[in-house]
Amino acid sequence: MAVGVVSAQIAMPDPSLIHGRAIPAGDLPAGTVTVRVVREAIGNDITGQTVRLTVNGQPRTATTDAEGRAEFPGLTPGAEVRADAAVDGEALTSASFTVPASGGLRVILVAGMKNAAARREKEEAAAAAAPPVKGSVGLGPNSRVLMEFRDDTLRVFYILDIVNNARARVDIGGPVILQLPSGAAGASMLEGSSPSATVNGDVVTVLGPFAAGVTSVQIGFQLQYTRPDITVEQTWPVALEQLNVAIEKIGDVSISSPQFSTVGDVTAPETGTPFLLASGNAMSAGSTLTMQLTNLPVHSRVPVYTALAIAGIVIAGGLWLGFRGNRGAAAAGRRAERREKLLAELAALEERRRRRGPLAAADEARHQRIVAELEQIYGELDHVDPGPRGGGKDVAA
Repeated sequence: MAVGVVSAQIAMPDPSLIHGRAIPAGDLPAGTVTVRVVREAIGNDITGQTVRLTVNGQPRTATTDAEGRAEFPGLTPGAEVRADAAVDGEALTSASFTVPASGGLRVILVAGMKNAAARREKEEAAAAAAPPVKGSVGLGPNSRVLMEFRDDTLRVFYILDIVNNARARVDIGGPVILQLPSGAAGASMLEGSSPSATVNGDVVTVLGPFAAGVTSVQIGFQLQYTRPDITVEQTWPVALEQLNVAIEKIGDVSISSPQFSTVGDVTAPETGTPFLLASGNAMSAGSTLTMQLTNLPVHSRVPVYTALAIAGIVIAGGLWLGFRGNRGAAAAGRRAERREKLLAELAALEERRRRRGPLAAADEARHQRIVAELEQIYGELDHVDPGPRGGGKDVAA
């Protein structure tokens, strides 16, 4: 299959990353170094090539075999070594390395890397200038869906690799159009996305033709919900090679789908955040992923309404106080400062309730005391002496 060939090519190491570097080889006898000489790519072995190994300043030579390897056995552990060869007038030299006390080392010398890079650049330019061919694209195995809870909302990220396995640009007959699931809001393209990808409302459009290799499409949006259990459906416009979905694990949040083959716990290494990671098999173009998200954190609307009511009281109190004189200003300022502090504490307790579930007994008691004190403060505001009426400083007694 073409996909298998591409996967094999991706797994092949970049010759420039391993050229001249000594790689430990536990299967080799102690004190043994092999030097493999290839042309442009791993697998293009050069046979009959003379290789020189300089050991503590003393040269030794060997000739590459049918697999392009020259072997140097019996080296002294701790010796400083460097390998070099000359291929068609090109000097190839390894970095210096030390012979280990156990096991051996493998070194690869790659000839013609500059020529290969220039040729590849020329081929890519020619492919970009050539008219596209008819073909198809798909979503590669690194495509994934990530869900996180941020600021009381569920944030969803689609990290998609549109893969063209052909060597030329491909025209699939139109753009790739992705309709985001019901409830998606505030969608935007993320940094790293191809300039050919745009989003309008809940519709993502990726214009063709598609270059050989990967076209990266990364979208972020909010998934709105009002219930703890919801169903999310996503239809894929092109074939998906492998299904990968992760959701941040908060409380008893869970995820399931008929298309999932496994669901397990993982932890993000950078942040230590726990996630549920689900995976599944390939999905064909036009198929729909159906996921059930359960036990989502749903917040009571009472705190929202309470906050709105408090805000209304604050505004009304501010307007009323605006008509007062200076009398009582200091006391009102102290009350306002105390009110803001209590409101901040109340908000923190509500956030703790949302994240961790029911409050501990001490926190619940504190919550009730804060509410009671706020009621008292607003009651005092209602009975403050309004001060002189109508005249101000120079009004006669």
